Amino acid sequence: MATFSQRNNRWQVKVTRKGFPTQYKSFSTKAEGQVWARSVETMMDDGTWVDPAGTTDITFGKLLERYKESVTQTKRSRRSEEYRIGKMMRHKIAEYSMCNLTTSVLADYRDQRLKVATNSCVCRELATISAVITHAQREWGLSITNPAKLVKRPRLPPGRNRMLKPAEVDRLLHELNAERHELRSKWLVPLVRLALETAMRQGELLSLLWKHIDFDERTAYLPMTKNGKDRCVPLSSAALAILESLERVDERVIPISQNIVLCAWPRACKRARIEDFRFHDLRHMATTSLAKRLPNVIELASVTGHSNVQMLKRYYHTSASELAKKLG
Repeated sequence: MATFSQRNNRWQVKVTRKGFPTQYKSFSTKAEGQVWARSVETMMDDGTWVDPAGTTDITFGKLLERYKESVTQTKRSRRSEEYRIGKMMRHKIAEYSMCNLTTSVLADYRDQRLKVATNSCVCRELATISAVITHAQREWGLSITNPAKLVKRPRLPPGRNRMLKPAEVDRLLHELNAERHELRSKWLVPLVRLALETAMRQGELLSLLWKHIDFDERTAYLPMTKNGKDRCVPLSSAALAILESLERVDERVIPISQNIVLCAWPRACKRARIEDFRFHDLRHMATTSLAKRLPNVIELASVTGHSNVQMLKRYYHTSASELAKKLG
């Protein structure tokens, strides 16, 4: 029930309900207090009430820390999200309480970040902020709207279309082969060649196990991929030849860590005089090559593992003259 008492020309309202902490609030008029008391009692009765003392005063940094420890650790992309959250926790935005984290604050954060980061990077950060607040609303009882949903996102740049010429591929493979003085780097060349033949992601190749390769059926089974689903990758004759030439020293086909690739890749590209080329661009090159042999987009998606068929449109680079020849 609600009780009202007048003190120093203000009305103090106290709401008590069995099983809930007592709530206090002051108003300039009794009518305002009655409206507030009725709304609190109604929410307590229907189970939608959340104690504001435990939500609005908490800082955004505390939410980021809790989300990082309890949610991020369950994701396959936790490494990149941990890095992103870590940067935000060092920014002054983490010091804001949730009641003061407004749309204007986030818009100012966006504008500051755009001065030193790319549009894609800022979009990912805003998406993470929105995901953290939404999760806190649904799972932790945060009683506040999500201001990140109202912030305008920067325009994303067009997708990358970095392709190497055959001579550049040869130079890159030669320089990767020259890294043999480093620990286990002899696996870099077959790693790149398999990426170009299968369109598999770097993580998929580095986690591929010999027991999941069927040479008779010419397939490689991936029990877990980026989108959380399994996939069976068909292997070309060239891919089979690469696999058959590899030495089996471990249960993994390519027994090296991602750090070895991260260290060797930029050095090899620099020596090969190749600029702005990432390992993931090999997947784009491979998919473009597969698209010429598999014009059926559904078949192509089953090979590459793209869950969104619309993404595959980027890999069709047919010229007008080639289309004219098909028309006859």
